[in-house]
Amino acid sequence: MNKPEIPTLDDVAKEARVSTATVSRCLNSPDQVSTKTRDKVLKVVKDLGYTPNFGAQALAAKRTNTFGAIVPTMNNAIFAAGLQAFQEELGHNGATLLLASSSYNSQAEEEQIRSLVSRGADGLLLIGTQRSDQIYSFLDDRQIPFVIAWSYEENKRRSCVGFDNLKASYELTLRAISLGHKKFAIISAPTHSNDRAKNRVMGIHKALKDNGINFQNVQSIECEYSIGNGFESFKTLMQVADRPTIVMCGNDVLAAGAVKMAHEMGLKIPDDISITGFDDIELASVIEPALTTVHVRHKKMGMLAAQVLLKQVDDKSYRENIKLDTWIVEGKSLAKPRSFL
Repeated sequence: MNKPEIPTLDDVAKEARVSTATVSRCLNSPDQVSTKTRDKVLKVVKDLGYTPNFGAQALAAKRTNTFGAIVPTMNNAIFAAGLQAFQEELGHNGATLLLASSSYNSQAEEEQIRSLVSRGADGLLLIGTQRSDQIYSFLDDRQIPFVIAWSYEENKRRSCVGFDNLKASYELTLRAISLGHKKFAIISAPTHSNDRAKNRVMGIHKALKDNGINFQNVQSIECEYSIGNGFESFKTLMQVADRPTIVMCGNDVLAAGAVKMAHEMGLKIPDDISITGFDDIELASVIEPALTTVHVRHKKMGMLAAQVLLKQVDDKSYRENIKLDTWIVEGKSLAKPRSFL
């Protein structure tokens, strides 16, 4: 049986009765071609089943038009909205996204960075700032553009689109203090290799210290982000004689687990215990009671990160640091402690 011939650019041009250059413009720069011509060419492309040879294009342009993103986890919705916006913005510019998950393992992330670079990724989206100097040097030496998201730093050598995790956590803690809370507990992601988690805990400690509350006595549990871990961690925190009046969680996923356990223990939220989250993902508004949390502009962050990365591909010297604001979303899970009423 003869193998069917694969349609070529010339085949499309002949069938549409246009030049190969016009076909190329219809596929790569459609705004430069009239609507009538574009529609005719694209119909032929569809009818013939033509697929552009992106490998040849990449070889000629010294680009693959492919970008990589490495996220710590895909087990929950923490990064979903931001990544969706990032991918959509790349798509508007004819680029493709390759996605990898490091499972909060720095060594795995480094291997994934090297793998994506070896496969010709034009640029990378990285989450947070905390990684080895060696991997930053690896990217710089090879002039691989990258942008850091979900964190913000005043580092003009690296582009970032993010927010101040410490400040956001600090402001949420001040809100709890203003209601009369003095007995705090924390459920956080591991802080040793996660700058976002570390800064959120530091924000809580700073707010307590600034208000004369001994943060060194604050109970704190570190665990991976999951509803189950929030569930078990909350149970542990409640097994002390002098219970906290508020449990501040490193994100909404952990907070959802804490809320679930509170219900199982017969505790009323916020009458018996207040619980806060962070991120304002959809989960925060659908659990009962809705969480008081920190709103993060995930979609805006993803879109801007893609725009910055695309600019860096065109100009390797381009750098931009964009700081996004956050704000507190008032749910029903935070109120004055019973002892303060």
